[in-house]
Amino acid sequence: MLGRDGEGFQRPRDGLGAAHFLRADRGFEGAAGGGRRRSHLRHESGIFSAEAELCVEHDSELDWFCGTEQKPVCSQCASSGSCRGHAVTPLATRVTAVRNQLVDVCEKMQLQAKRIERFIEQTLSAKEQKLQSAASRTREQVLAQISAVREALEEEEQRLLEEVQREEERVEQCLLTQRAHWNQALTSLTQTRSHLVHTLTHTPDAQLVTSLEEIAERMEEAEGVGEPRDTEQLSLNTACSDSKLLRGLWASALLLGPKVYGSPLLKFDERTVSPLLSLSEDSCTLTFLHKKSRQSLPYDPARFDCWPNALGSMPMSSGTHTWVLDVGQSGAFKVGVCYASLERKGSGNEARLGYNNQSWVLSHYDGDYSFCHAGKKVPLQVVKRPQKIGLLLDWPSQTLLFYEPDSDAVLFSTTQQFSAPLLLACAVTDDSITILH
Repeated sequence: MLGRDGEGFQRPRDGLGAAHFLRADRGFEGAAGGGRRRSHLRHESGIFSAEAELCVEHDSELDWFCGTEQKPVCSQCASSGSCRGHAVTPLATRVTAVRNQLVDVCEKMQLQAKRIERFIEQTLSAKEQKLQSAASRTREQVLAQISAVREALEEEEQRLLEEVQREEERVEQCLLTQRAHWNQALTSLTQTRSHLVHTLTHTPDAQLVTSLEEIAERMEEAEGVGEPRDTEQLSLNTACSDSKLLRGLWASALLLGPKVYGSPLLKFDERTVSPLLSLSEDSCTLTFLHKKSRQSLPYDPARFDCWPNALGSMPMSSGTHTWVLDVGQSGAFKVGVCYASLERKGSGNEARLGYNNQSWVLSHYDGDYSFCHAGKKVPLQVVKRPQKIGLLLDWPSQTLLFYEPDSDAVLFSTTQQFSAPLLLACAVTDDSITILH
């Protein structure tokens, strides 16, 4: 086979002795050569010429190769010398094997070089031709999407700023009105007090006892001033900045992050699990039990005794938390959060998730989805029945958000004034639900 530069690779024939390939002209080198005995060797094919050392011990040609010590040796070293008993082969055989190996390597390199040439000339050239048009189309798509988002954000920004401006002006007007009213009231009250003090200190006793009617009128005027009160009307209503668009973008940024499945330490607290439910060994799955399967459990003040509820093991009172529950084919469940102070005993609404002011849940029953808090339900429009329900709790913004993890579609979000640490709260009356990690 010929190489790229025209050089020929010829495999040496096996079974030929070293003398067939090499011819030795024995001689001694001078002092400049280090005083070592060498023979000048030339390969018969003419591919190379080199010098080979003679055995220092036996002054014989090194025509064997010791595989144990990986060096050329003479025949005497191989048969009775230092390499006796070692794995030795004729040097010519070893040279032939090495040359054949080199030929194989060169042939593989030559084939690889041809493949690389074809890749450069065909594949890369074609890719270069398509690159510009593909990049241009992609840029247009990116710019179009960014432009649409930018336009929507600019419109939303304008709307929100106008809402904040109107709310600010409303509060400022209320403050001005209140300030004017109470300044006037303060002036009137001060004048009335001064008049009464003057009456007290300068009116003779006989005249004072006959001035009770006038004093009563002054006192009635003072009482009519009333007491100032701080009301919500005197503060900015932060709901004026509420935006589904911004909330959706914010939620998407968080939900696309690496911690969407939350802490692996989040599990159900065994102490809270209702006797209507069973808890898996890993404390992550709740399964509704039919009457025949239920077992009596020891009394625990933390356990729900009537409603099929269970709470999480980790309280949350700072930062941002996300977790996902697999609801599978369950036809009746609730997932959300609650305060640790939620009532555990009895069948009243105080212990029923979503029916008191201490719990916030997404409820699914008989195909309907709703958000429940303090006994009030907000119906939810769910296009496709989700197999998983994700929750996002952002403590700094006091936001609780329910979403569908596979599509990141927001199902519902609410902003509350949470006043205590929150726990994961769940209920199930059909099949099972599982915390996913």
